[in-house]
Amino acid sequence: MVMGTAGYMSPEQVRGKPADHRSDIFALGTILYEMVTGKQTFRKPTSAETMTAILNEDPPSISQMMPTAPPGLQRVVHRCLEKSPEQRFQSSSDLACALEALSDSGITSSATGTHTAQEGGSNRSRIMIPAGVVLLAVLASATVVYFFMQPPAAPKVSKIVQLTHDGQPKGLIGTEGSRLYIGLFGSDYVGMAEMSTAGGELQRLPMLPSNNMGPIGLSDDGSQFLVVDGHGVPPTGPLWSVPVLGGSPRRLSEAEGFSGSWSQNGRQLVYANRNNLFLANADGSNSHKLASFAETALVADPVFSPDGKAVRFSVIERLDLVSRFWELSTDGTNLHKVHPAPPNAPDECCGHWTASGKYFVYLSGGQLWALPSSAGLFKRHPTPVRLTSSPMPLSPPIPSSDGRKIFVVGRTIRGELVHYDSKSGKLLPFLQGISAEYVNFSRDGQWVVYVLFPDGSLWRSKVDGTERLQLSYPPSFAFMPRWSPDGRSIAFFALDPNGKAAIFTVPQDGGTPQRLLPDEAANQTDPNWSPDGSKVIFSGGSGNPSSTICILDLATHQLTTLPGSQSFYSPRWSPDGRYVPAINRNSTKLMLFDFQTQKWIEADKGNIGWLEFTRDGQYLYFADSSGDGSVKRLHLSDLKLEKAINLKGIALVGYYNAWFAPAPDNSVMMLRNAGTNDVYALDWEEP
Repeated sequence: MVMGTAGYMSPEQVRGKPADHRSDIFALGTILYEMVTGKQTFRKPTSAETMTAILNEDPPSISQMMPTAPPGLQRVVHRCLEKSPEQRFQSSSDLACALEALSDSGITSSATGTHTAQEGGSNRSRIMIPAGVVLLAVLASATVVYFFMQPPAAPKVSKIVQLTHDGQPKGLIGTEGSRLYIGLFGSDYVGMAEMSTAGGELQRLPMLPSNNMGPIGLSDDGSQFLVVDGHGVPPTGPLWSVPVLGGSPRRLSEAEGFSGSWSQNGRQLVYANRNNLFLANADGSNSHKLASFAETALVADPVFSPDGKAVRFSVIERLDLVSRFWELSTDGTNLHKVHPAPPNAPDECCGHWTASGKYFVYLSGGQLWALPSSAGLFKRHPTPVRLTSSPMPLSPPIPSSDGRKIFVVGRTIRGELVHYDSKSGKLLPFLQGISAEYVNFSRDGQWVVYVLFPDGSLWRSKVDGTERLQLSYPPSFAFMPRWSPDGRSIAFFALDPNGKAAIFTVPQDGGTPQRLLPDEAANQTDPNWSPDGSKVIFSGGSGNPSSTICILDLATHQLTTLPGSQSFYSPRWSPDGRYVPAINRNSTKLMLFDFQTQKWIEADKGNIGWLEFTRDGQYLYFADSSGDGSVKRLHLSDLKLEKAINLKGIALVGYYNAWFAPAPDNSVMMLRNAGTNDVYALDWEEP
């Protein structure tokens, strides 16, 4: 078309005013005019002249261009082309009805005219009658196709208002209308708080009965928190109902999991426990399994559909935490993925239905998306709509009860490497406070290797920061780098595009990282060198019942399995070669293998993670996140435990939310959260 898109603009679009479905009716009128007359509606030499014609001129009458066109058809087309939107057809259904009526009236009027016509004219009329019917049918079909091929009006968010300004770590729990409930994890307070949905001061709420309890949801009427008394990773345990306004907590029968929600009518409970999804009455009674996934998968964030007949949830199947939405009916049938996603698409998680039930709003790639409840005609799957392009990564959204807002936490992501100084009792910057985790020192203490957060690139340098060299590059994310005993190479693991973990080695002077076991299909994580550097020990990863502790002989390439290590992960090799500690599948036990006795012993219980030996081999440090959280150490000579540091009030960050290791002087290193977290309200508009 020589006019380009200008010829199909409506007057309101030319003026820069908001367009709606009546603008589409104007555009369709131009198409119908061209189909009937064979001439373009507002054709002018330039786009500027064309837009002037759209605003000020009427196209030539159809009767002038096509005298045989039915008068009713002319009226329909010219009504579509009215300058004022109020004078056009107000909906596509109105236009379709007009065309249908025109078809019937056109036939009748032509038939009546044959009684007074001459013989030749009568024959021409008989020929024109079916031709007119065909033309009208084509026009009606074009109308239907045009409107159904138009992209549906999309929801949008606007007018972002910041509600908090303290920058402290926090997460949204839920809203009941006028109040917004928030979990706080700052340096001076860990617990729950509430605030007005319009903003204002945060009001702290009474602490939960146990330090291991954490809120995972809110009832639709805002009267009860859904709480888990959690242990392990992810924190899993009995589910409780805790009154918002105070009162006695109530154990929800035998229900145990780590995430869940109540139905909108308050009659049912859905909850997830590792790879299983369960449905129960609201009080936890009559619980039964709805679905199970692979043992390595994690089911999370289940929510009921607005009508309570289906459940939507995330399934995490890979070590890189990428998840996808699934749905099934509450009777256990019709299990399916909600919509197809390309293999390398960002993760999807933590969705909630809007008040109208028309959209499912969720988080993907740190941004908000909306998924319509239905796909519409001619479409197999609903099309997700991106709502935000924020420079800040956002938290899972909470739609307001009145359907007018969406609440999120906006974050700036940065860490500060610190260590705990026992003399001052303070956290002090370490290695100039770089934003890095997984810090590891060479045996001679001259070199350090680390992973920058949040981009995941691997670097090495002298301990004073000089001779800095990048060893790996995004999008690959490096984990747990380890210097070889001779200081010549570094072992680490990384994730491939399919989320599989593989072990790599890279020379300390740089080069292309090489896979250590290129033909091994199973996950390989947490590589550690034997004291003499001749072997590498590793496992299959956390939460994997098939994970075992494996030892690779670098000279013979022979693989052996540590006896009794089924479902264990995160092995380390003690500097004297006698011990290998590991963690059980649920991260609730610290296990210790003694090569002399060839037996495992249970060294501690809790929420165990981040095992690391001191350089002299006297202690094994590890984190226990149960209760207020602490870093402990196990004395290897007598297997006695002691607390190295209390973690209460310390806000941490990292790929897996935290990381700990002893520095060369045995002080505890960690990555402190140096970013900001604040609550924002976004105006929500549905078409």
